[in-house]
Amino acid sequence: MASNSGNENIKPKSSAKRGFAAMDEATQRSIASKGGQAAHQKGTAHEFDSEEARRAGQKGGEAVSRDRAHMATIGRKGGESRQSAARAKAQQAAGSTAGQGSSEQTSKSASRQSSKAASH
Repeated sequence: MASNSGNENIKPKSSAKRGFAAMDEATQRSIASKGGQAAHQKGTAHEFDSEEARRAGQKGGEAVSRDRAHMATIGRKGGESRQSAARAKAQQAAGSTAGQGSSEQTSKSASRQSSKAASH
């Protein structure tokens, strides 16, 4: 039977990394750094102005905001973090003013926390 129209000399593609991809990370970083420095010296490097940076941030924020479950998760984490920071600050203040009306401060912070919990 005839060959596949002269394709017997074609080698199968290799999956081995070549060029930049085959280099270790430190070498890649070094070369990329030199390229960036050269672009800045030449004056052709891209630099964000404030308006362009604002648009890029807005675009990223819109992309993240589409995932409502993710937004709920990060909002919950932020609330937890804020509450724990407030508690730590209240405890520190109560500890530093030991004997100077600390029970009054503790009752005030407890009532604030209970009213916050009731409103959420």
